[in-house]
Parts: sequence; structure tokens; C-alpha cells
Amino acid sequence: MKSSSIKFRASDRPQQRHQLKEWYEQCRQGTLAIFEQVDEETFRAQVHPDFSPVGWHFGHIAYTESLWLRERSAGLAPLFPEHRRLFMADGLPKCDRVKLPGKAVIRHYLDTVRKEIFQILETIDLDRHERLWRWMLQHESQHCETIAFLLQLSGSRDELGAGSREKRVGGVGEAGEENTHYPLPTTNYQNQMIKIPAGYFEQGSNTTDALDNERPAHQVYLDTYWIDRYPVTCAEYRLFMKAGGYHNPVWWSENGWQWLQREQIARPLYWLEDPQYDNHPVCGVSWYEAEAYAKFADKRLPTEAEWEKAASWDALNSHHRTYPWGEIEPNLDRCNHNYAIAQTTPVNAHPNGRSAYGCEDMLGNVWEWTACVFDGYAGFASYPYTGYSQVYFDGQHQVLKGGSWATRPWALRASFRNWYHPGVRQILAGFRCAKK
Repeated sequence: MKSSSIKFRASDRPQQRHQLKEWYEQCRQGTLAIFEQVDEETFRAQVHPDFSPVGWHFGHIAYTESLWLRERSAGLAPLFPEHRRLFMADGLPKCDRVKLPGKAVIRHYLDTVRKEIFQILETIDLDRHERLWRWMLQHESQHCETIAFLLQLSGSRDELGAGSREKRVGGVGEAGEENTHYPLPTTNYQNQMIKIPAGYFEQGSNTTDALDNERPAHQVYLDTYWIDRYPVTCAEYRLFMKAGGYHNPVWWSENGWQWLQREQIARPLYWLEDPQYDNHPVCGVSWYEAEAYAKFADKRLPTEAEWEKAASWDALNSHHRTYPWGEIEPNLDRCNHNYAIAQTTPVNAHPNGRSAYGCEDMLGNVWEWTACVFDGYAGFASYPYTGYSQVYFDGQHQVLKGGSWATRPWALRASFRNWYHPGVRQILAGFRCAKK
């Protein structure tokens, strides 16, 4: 798979159309692999009140593709107008989205829209519309990631990835044989931190792929700081749990402690009490839990800029890298992504994915909470509509960086920004810590 950060000249338009079609086919192949394995009951079920049913996301993918690439871009009449209100982002309350047509109807919707947009691709002016087509590819990728954690919540995520069962376990295979793909959990990483020297770096991105909230790229000065080489592991997080971390308000902010009293929890959402996962990143924690652990460890969460500098900046060449390792497109040698393993892997499983500073596991595996509230950079301009990012500049959402095991390659880069309320723990999120 070629990197989606490829830039084309005007003379390369036939190649560009071919590459876009190839990306769309690859992305949809993954989407349909999940679609075919979801039963009708799971398809319609709302497994959490804050999220739409799995089936709604598939229909929303088709609706949005038709809206932007057919109607807004090519000026065509709506397809299947009877579906519009159901699959609009703001059409119905989430609880009413369980009233879905059958899987066969939504599959027809997906296929029909896709057939038409491929016809449009043959003649569309890509000088004007390439950014929109790349945005749409990422839109489908993001909704498929939402589907991934909804299936995890529902207990229906058994065979969604392309990886073997042996790879998924990340320590011991299904039949109990030793798995040599990844090292067994033997190391405590708590004190392995990387020093990031003071200086400027380039934050954000101006590439065609960059979403509105990643733009514009800009220079940021940071003082010297330290950041964890790896995400916090389950073994490290267990120390917090055993020390009474969920019962002692000393580690929690006032808002975090209030949240904890409401939720009445004592462990991460996706916690597995099994030593073979000790070396995996903790997954399914809220921002409040991450903040409390960081205080317990006498550290703090990194700012978004600190995280991005550690992941992307090549100080030797004064150059921003698209990926921590450089410009080679993501693959399984460098990070756990794209459903290939369909669960977390050990934090030290991808040394070839380390950043210029030496930080590892910064893309894929688990999203990482940062200390920063989501907001636009100076010079922000909404694209393709105000509701995509700007409505979330409300002071109520925290930035996450890095991607997860379910993130598709088109939405995987160091500059990419995710955002959620600090109390959300259903997403595939962990964290790493920093300190001065």
C-alpha cells in the first residue's frame, strides 16, 4: 500500500485517479470484511447510550459519501432520500437509530453509492476536489474504528482482523505454543524516559491529507522535557490499582474524583487479568484515569505539542516526519494498526517504528491521551463544514494522539488529532507520561 501522503503533479492525474480508486477499494474491502461478520442482532443493538448502533455507522458511511462526492461535488440528485434523516449525523437521536433497515438494504446502499462515485472519479476535477476525496477516505476509516470498539463492547469482535490467532494473543498462541512474534512480558518500563532537548519543532500539517484541525503547520518552541519511551503497560498500571489508586482521592483531580464516584469503577474497561498481557499497553482508560496514574507515578500527561515533537521531529535534519520512523507507509513491521492483529500487542513489539528521539509505539496499538483541550490552531479554517471540528472547540474535549490497532493507514500519522470527553473510556485509549 502506497502512502496516502503522496503528492501529485497536474500531469499525473491518471495515476492519481488510479491511486485514489485503489485506496478506496482497499478501505472498503476492510469495511465489508467487518460488515459480513456482524449478525443482524448486533448490527441493530445500541451497546452504549453515547454511541449509535454498529449498523448505523455503515449506513452513515454510504450517506456521507453520497452527500459530499455525488451531491456537493458533482451536483447530482440524492440517492435513496428515504435514508437521509436516519443516517445524517444530526438527523435522529442515537437511541432512535436502532430502527435500521436490514443488512441487505444497507449493503445495497453502500454498493450503489460506491459504483456511482467511481464513475464520478473518472472525470472529476482533482485540482479542486482531491482534498475532499482524501477527507472522505478518512471519514470511512474513522467510522470503522468506532465500529471496532463497539464490537469490542458487545463482545462480538472475534475474527475481525487479518492476523492469525497466534499473532493476536501476543505471547502464547491459541493452542498454547510459544509465539515468537513478540517478546514475552519481562520488563518494567516505568523509568525508561527519553530526554527531548529544548527547541523549535513543526506542529501540524499542510499536506492534502491533513484535516482542518491539523492545519496550519506552525513552529512551536518547547523547553526541555522527558517523555516515556513506551505507553504505560498493564503491569505498570496494576501497581496503581494495587496501591488503592481507585480508592484514594489524593491522586485524582476534583473533577476526576467526582467522575469516579459516579462511575464506581475499579479497573480499566478492557482490563484482562492475565500475565501474558502485562507488556501490552493499558487500554480502555478515561482521561481522568490517565491523569490520576500520572500523578501517582510522580509524572504528568504530555501536552499535545510534547507528544507530537517526540513522535515526529527529526532534530538532526530539522524536519517533520509524517510517521515516527520517516515517510515509509505504515506496515506491521512498524506499528499495530488496520485490524491486522485485532487487539493490542506488546509495547516493544515494533522497534522499527521508533521515532528519531527513540520513542516507541507512538502510532497504532492504543490512542494516547494528552494534557491538552481540543482547539484550533491559529489560522484554523473549517473544512469541509463547520461541524467537523469547530463545534468541538468547546473546552470539553481532550486531545488524543497516535491511533490504535483499529486505525486505518489513511488516518494514521503523527499530526492526526482525535478528541473525546475526558470521561469516555470506551475508545481504544491508553497513554504515556511526561515530566520536566
